[in-house]
Amino acid sequence: MIEKLKKNMVFYLLLLIDFYIIPFLIKDTGSAMIVMLVIIPLICLITSIFYGRKNGFDFCYILSVAIIFTPSIFIFYNSSAWVYSVGYAVIALFGNLIALPLRKR
Repeated sequence: MIEKLKKNMVFYLLLLIDFYIIPFLIKDTGSAMIVMLVIIPLICLITSIFYGRKNGFDFCYILSVAIIFTPSIFIFYNSSAWVYSVGYAVIALFGNLIALPLRKR
């Protein structure tokens, strides 16, 4: 498990940047909507596609996306952002599924 984590550290670092650095771009409600509904999901999707291409389908990765995002709710958002944890996990699932036919064997 630790070896797999080390091997895929770049994907988890990209998610950390996505969920914890990108929100600093939020200045008002309009920018918050663009960041939360476009930029963060797009980065999550692209990262998940590349992860899936390298590793195939991985339920632990999908769960990790939700777990990594959850603390950011308390840092940047309010309690109504809980739904985004599930949403980003679904996006990660979708990205993993898109990558299946593209997977390197």
